[in-house]
Amino acid sequence: MSFSWTRVRAIFIKELRDYRRNRFVVGTMTVLPLLFIILPLIQVFNAYAHVDSTNLNLHVGLSMLYMLVIPAFLPSTLSAYSVVGEREQGTLEPVLITPIRREEFLVGKALAAFVPTLIIAYVVFGIFLAAATLFARPAIASAIWSGTHVLVQLLFTPLLAGWGIWIGIAVSARSTDVRVAQQLSMLGSLPLLAVLALISLNVITVSSGLAIGLAAVLLAIDLLAWRVVAAMFDRERLITGKRA
Repeated sequence: MSFSWTRVRAIFIKELRDYRRNRFVVGTMTVLPLLFIILPLIQVFNAYAHVDSTNLNLHVGLSMLYMLVIPAFLPSTLSAYSVVGEREQGTLEPVLITPIRREEFLVGKALAAFVPTLIIAYVVFGIFLAAATLFARPAIASAIWSGTHVLVQLLFTPLLAGWGIWIGIAVSARSTDVRVAQQLSMLGSLPLLAVLALISLNVITVSSGLAIGLAAVLLAIDLLAWRVVAAMFDRERLITGKRA
């Protein structure tokens, strides 16, 4: 049986409908973006234009770091719900006994977490850039656009989301409780977020070339994670509820 994007689309749409009916997921997708657009804007608007360049970059880096929390934690929360959430609702077995391939199931689940995360993260980032450019002090706006701040956001947002999604699905497939799965998934995203924090705060200084190189490495890690998760996905174990 060949890979079918029609079946992937069916899983994708079903997952989005499940999100809409889940108050916790809806609340997370609403509150988290609001929180992490308000905090960086407060950080930027409270920064003084006459501070030295080190402190100025620190203010800007901290503001950018807030927005990286969205692709780190939001997809982890969504994807952690993907398997164990269906098990709790009693809808997992009817899906798994259909002819759908595991790759189609996983890609559909991953896209349902990836697409909303990417839309939300880039919209929030766009609002931040527009507000900072129009209303922040010129030195602050200039610091935001200089260096690799914008490049890091654009490159690492989808890659960080991808990592969180595969960690979340892997944990979800092995868990029996949604909240535990979500907490473990968010913990799994912390190491990469910590590295990006060091970059955003200029503890680690990177050039554009190095940022692109690091993004390529993270892309390879994401692809490897997808292969690992697909290999460990055991349809029979999920249906029977037995642990490996």
